[in-house]
Amino acid sequence: MTGELPDEPAWKAPHGIPVSILTGFLGAGKTTLLNRLIGDPWFSDAALIINEFGDVGIDHLLVESSGDGVIELSDGCLCCTVRGELVDTLADLMDRMQTGRIRPFSRVVIETTGLADPVPVMQSVIGHPALGQSYRLEGLVTVVDAVNGLATLDAHAEARRQVAVADTLVVSKAELAGSGDALVERLEALNPLARIVYAADAGVTAEKLFDTGAYDPVAHSLDVARWMSSRSDHDHHHGHHHHDVNRHDAHIRSDSLVFEKPIAPKALAMFLDLLRSAHGPNLLRMKGIVKLSDDPSRPLVLHAVQSLMSEPVRLPAWPEGAAQETRLVIIARDMPKGFIAELFGAFVDEPGIGRPDRDALTDNPLVIPGMPSRR
Repeated sequence: MTGELPDEPAWKAPHGIPVSILTGFLGAGKTTLLNRLIGDPWFSDAALIINEFGDVGIDHLLVESSGDGVIELSDGCLCCTVRGELVDTLADLMDRMQTGRIRPFSRVVIETTGLADPVPVMQSVIGHPALGQSYRLEGLVTVVDAVNGLATLDAHAEARRQVAVADTLVVSKAELAGSGDALVERLEALNPLARIVYAADAGVTAEKLFDTGAYDPVAHSLDVARWMSSRSDHDHHHGHHHHDVNRHDAHIRSDSLVFEKPIAPKALAMFLDLLRSAHGPNLLRMKGIVKLSDDPSRPLVLHAVQSLMSEPVRLPAWPEGAAQETRLVIIARDMPKGFIAELFGAFVDEPGIGRPDRDALTDNPLVIPGMPSRR
């Protein structure tokens, strides 16, 4: 996206087999969750990519080998281990299906290791020029241990990143923990985009967990409606604002930008270009619905993982009951407080007070005691 947004004919919904990613830190319970769901009919036409067969207790379900390294389970699910690079494994699966060496599958679930950074896995699906023609990212599910989750998030940057990029957060072992309010608050601070569910809930089925439509343009209307309704408790202001919701983690910050006036497509394109080119490695996730000046009645939906952005999609109309305004949520690491909001404001002609001046007003050591230091 350079200079201006592409014309509408270029916004074609990417077709391909949906890929869901299941991650979670060591001991979080993702393997236990996967074992519980593996017998779900939803998996009967799925391909499951795991790190080692021994990590998942499904040996009793193995019935026959469909080829080197690919095993068919009794319920029809295809199972294989990561052989070399994940890109090679996905390409090999597609080649086997197209040449008739394995039966067709209609979805893929990838289980990562507990220490894995999920961003490269996501990039393998949405950023690879060849795989992008055959697969599309469906969403990322992160399992968090209710007993040790807070301590794990404090101690491990990998765990914080797994939470920050998730579309769905599954809280496991809640029945063994006390009040989970502190953990939920921490998760919402790290990732205000994600929905939070509990592993023990009977309603947590494979379909409800993995079929999120988070990156599927066909399902964007439902996903955007859910996302916007979940943010309805936020105050709305004219212009743009910054929510420093992350008080716990110095390195990961969430910015929520709301702008009521329509935005020129070129201004949006320049903002996104600069943000991704200059700060792409630190841009963990971005999700947004944008009110463009060329047709304010049809919002644009955006998704990004680091510097990679999925194809922008123009919805036919705003979700019912949703405020017709631009909303961008950007989760980044090592980004100065207020920087993204100021950058956005500069491109939409809403300049704000600079950080040095603001700091002088809000944190001035020379202020007279007893006198207000804030505007």
